[in-house]
Amino acid sequence: MFNNIFFIKFLSFLGLIAISLLFYSILTVPDPMQNVQLNEPETTKTEVYSVWGIPSEDVTGRVKKLMGGLRSEFGGPQFEPHVTVVGAVRLTEDEARDKFRKGCEGVKKVYSANVEKVDIGTFFYQCVYLLLHPTNEVVEASARCCSSFGYNSSSPYMPHMSILYADLTDEEKKKAQEKACILDESIGNLSFQISRLALYKTDTDDKSLKSWEKIEEYNLSTN
Repeated sequence: MFNNIFFIKFLSFLGLIAISLLFYSILTVPDPMQNVQLNEPETTKTEVYSVWGIPSEDVTGRVKKLMGGLRSEFGGPQFEPHVTVVGAVRLTEDEARDKFRKGCEGVKKVYSANVEKVDIGTFFYQCVYLLLHPTNEVVEASARCCSSFGYNSSSPYMPHMSILYADLTDEEKKKAQEKACILDESIGNLSFQISRLALYKTDTDDKSLKSWEKIEEYNLSTN
């Protein structure tokens, strides 16, 4: 009888030890997420970027006024006046910044642009625009930046400054074209300087432009 009681107590003691060891092992298992940096930037995430040529401030103000007049009648989102230097290209932000800086070093100096006429295009981002003369300065600036980005367009470079983004009928586009010439009678003869280059995040699927964002800017030299 005594031996049976001793044996039962011994088994209970072993059971308590086993339970204690089990709880200890559970509490001391390392959390697999412990060393993960949840806020670590996604360096491999790609976005769509473009390079813009930014006009001098006086011209920017003039074109913004014209753009505002067109939007009040034909709608469309608000955006900064610019000449597209490099079209939409998908990269990581680090890649885009690096290529942008190299491209800017290739351009370096302020260059001139001249409007040929107010024209209309076939899609949203070229609804109504100022067509620019493809001078050597303008074309070479784009070519140098495109080379840095490894950007190859399927069509020849057409320098332009859009003044209205919208999905309009052909008839509406012509009315908007005429309206632009009424709002600023000499806009078709505008000459201006590109004083800065800017790297923008430009998701072309976002026609509201709410996700568009300036990432970096480079002031071109006047010397």
